[in-house]
Amino acid sequence: MPRITPFRLAAACALALSLSMALAAGAPAAGFKAQLRVVGAGGKVLAEKPVATATTQVKTSPKAECFGKGTGGSGDPVTIKGNTALGLLARGSMTTPALSPLLISDSFDFGLALCGVGSSVANGKASWYLKINHKSLQVGGDAAIVHPGDEVLWDLAPSYPYPDELVLTGPNAAMAGKPFTVRVLSYDEKGKGKPAKGVKVTGADAPTGADGRTTVTLTKPARLVARAAGEIPSAREPVCVGGKCPK
Repeated sequence: MPRITPFRLAAACALALSLSMALAAGAPAAGFKAQLRVVGAGGKVLAEKPVATATTQVKTSPKAECFGKGTGGSGDPVTIKGNTALGLLARGSMTTPALSPLLISDSFDFGLALCGVGSSVANGKASWYLKINHKSLQVGGDAAIVHPGDEVLWDLAPSYPYPDELVLTGPNAAMAGKPFTVRVLSYDEKGKGKPAKGVKVTGADAPTGADGRTTVTLTKPARLVARAAGEIPSAREPVCVGGKCPK
C-alpha cells in the first residue's frame, strides 16, 4: 500500500479546492434577479419587472396547439429550470395575474413550446419571439440561459420576419417645462441597433428624426415609452421631475 506523505495530502487538498472553485465559478447564481418584459397581443405590455429565478413546476396544456392540431401538451406537470428564459416567465406568472395561465406543450423532442401567456395566445402565423439583452436566440425558452441582470423579452409577434425592438434612452431626471433630448434605437434579431426614425415618444414634441432623437417636455413625473407601427415598444423609462419620481 503506497504511503500518503504530507506533501501528497496537501497537493490533493489543493486540487480538490481548485476543482470546487472552478465548479462554483461555472455554476449559475442561485436565486438571482433578471428583468422580465412580456408584450402580448396588440403590443400590450403584460409585465415589466425584475423577477427572482427559481426552479418551477408548470402544468402543460392540451390547449397549447399553436403549432398545429394534435401538438398540444400532455397535461402533465413539467419542471423548468430557474436560470432559463421560460423558467423566468413561469416564475413571473406566479405573481403577475396578466401572465397566467401559461399554455405550454411538451409534445416536441426539441423541448417545451410556448403558445399562450394569459389572454395572449399565438394563432395562425403568430408566435412568441424571445430575446435576451436585445438579441434573438437559436434555442427554445427552456434552454435559453439567463444570467443576473439580463433583460428577457417575450413578444407575441404577428408573423415572421420578427419585428425589431425599440430601446429608449434619456435622462433619469428633468426640470418641469424644460425640454430634454431622448434617443431611440431599433434592435434587430442579431442585437444590432440603429437610430429609429419616425418613432413616437411619450411627451415628445415630434417623432424621432433620422438620428433617432427627439425632444420631450414634462410638467410632472412620467414613464416614457417609444412606439412605432410594426415594432416592439420600448420598455418604460422613468423620469423624475422636480424631485418627484413616477410611482
